[in-house]
Amino acid sequence: MSTPQNAHTPLRERRDGAVVTLTLDRPDKHNALDRAGWIALERTFRRLSEDETVRVVVVTGAGEAAFCTGADIAEFDQVRSNAAQAAEYGTMLHGALRAVQECRHPVVAAINGLCVGGGLELACVCDLRIAADHARFGVPVKKLGLVVAYEELAPLVDLVGGAQALRLLLEGRIMDAAEALRIGLVGQVVAKADFTAAVAESVGLIAEGAPLVARWHKRFVRNLVAKTPLTEADRADNYACFDTEDFQEGRAAFLAKRKPVFKGR
Repeated sequence: MSTPQNAHTPLRERRDGAVVTLTLDRPDKHNALDRAGWIALERTFRRLSEDETVRVVVVTGAGEAAFCTGADIAEFDQVRSNAAQAAEYGTMLHGALRAVQECRHPVVAAINGLCVGGGLELACVCDLRIAADHARFGVPVKKLGLVVAYEELAPLVDLVGGAQALRLLLEGRIMDAAEALRIGLVGQVVAKADFTAAVAESVGLIAEGAPLVARWHKRFVRNLVAKTPLTEADRADNYACFDTEDFQEGRAAFLAKRKPVFKGR
């Protein structure tokens, strides 16, 4: 079932049970995000993060040519033509990326084509990245005389390390999906013909798990990657699952040799 959307929205939302698919919908612009698109992305993710009935969010691009090519350069004369404007635009863009990264539910990037610039930044803040074998990746901002801000660069460095991130930035070339897999930029590459089925399989596996556990694991991994000092409350979360209905259900289902039905409680 599709959620009613304004005809001019750059972001389409579809809901199938506990799975929400967000489609960047500007295929004529290779799904580049203009200012309205970044704002819509942040608002949508903030809303979905608070929705207890959601278990997985999928982000993809309309068509087969591109996942997302980042910010819409055509509007830069109006919104990003000097340092002051760029700082304001950056605040807005970083808010959108944080909303994706901080979403309590697992977020899967289904990369169905060109994934460059801000589109690659968006993919990097998702939890899983599944790419079709025709996908291409890069950050060719050197050709525009632009830098990638600290906040945008950090998730890429976390994924591939400083040396590989610098290679992408300094060379400015576009790599294929096989190389992206080799350096850890994506976790899975599948043939174009099998792409939709592979995404559905991954999403299904996530959605059938205990949603509270998925949220805890997201937070645990984020804290470990950021090397955040653990508090007593953090350590208590190691065992909080034992007091949930889902744990009781999971244990009972295991003993009864049946599939568990988790309710997120």
